[in-house]
Amino acid sequence: MTKGARGFIGGLAMLEPLSLEEERELYPLIQEGRRASAAIAKNTEQDPHRRRLLLRARQEGQEAESLLLRATFGLVRARVQERGYHFYNEDLEAAGVEGLINALQRFDPEKGNRFATYANYWIVKLVNQAIQQRAGLSDAEMRLIVKLQRYERSRPEGRVTKRDVAQELGITQAKAHEIMQLSRELQSRRFASVELEDVADPRPMSDLHDAPAWVIDELRRLTGSDFDAFWQYTFKTMPLEEIARAQGISRQAMSKRIERSRRAVRESPEAVRLQAWFDQQ
Repeated sequence: MTKGARGFIGGLAMLEPLSLEEERELYPLIQEGRRASAAIAKNTEQDPHRRRLLLRARQEGQEAESLLLRATFGLVRARVQERGYHFYNEDLEAAGVEGLINALQRFDPEKGNRFATYANYWIVKLVNQAIQQRAGLSDAEMRLIVKLQRYERSRPEGRVTKRDVAQELGITQAKAHEIMQLSRELQSRRFASVELEDVADPRPMSDLHDAPAWVIDELRRLTGSDFDAFWQYTFKTMPLEEIARAQGISRQAMSKRIERSRRAVRESPEAVRLQAWFDQQ
């Protein structure tokens, strides 16, 4: 069966989705390949002819799995794009592919489900984890955001209020307002507004003296003791892991502190003026 490439994810061709019949044709090859792989791993087969048959079955099974994976890459891209988050899509797609591989390792064709149906859960789970890590959200915040977005999709007729959200999610209106704000910031791509991720080759500003005094003063006031980390991360002068190591804290903790600083910048009275300056860099 031949399927044309529809793009690439991680250097691998993204193929057209398989029909139900085409997918079912792969299942026996995959199952036989897995049995052959297990038999080869035991290393008990002494007959050369039988061993060659096992090797061939394993190869055919691996090729069938590869075809099934690449034909489902479109689901990975769809789940990333429907979220609209302004992170490197490659990072989120890599997380989605990891979820896809996890799904394939657990997938049992004999249960009657289509692979894409089963894989969707794992793709969404790993993509959401990647988003959570990049945005510095807690597990509780991410769960509420996911519930909110699911609720909003179920209400296409109009905008939901914080009272609606509070009632649906079982939280206070103040917490609902906070979660709605976090969700809007993610969807409007504001988390990355100062990360220069739209620039193909960002030019790091390594010298604070290159910035106007008012910028430094305002950022120091807003970010406090996290100013250096905020500056280093924003202008790509040091990876997040190294910043966290220098501060003696975990990557996740550093990510949360930087996000807190970014939120303070966005909500400051000088936000528009600061954003205009960031956009010029």
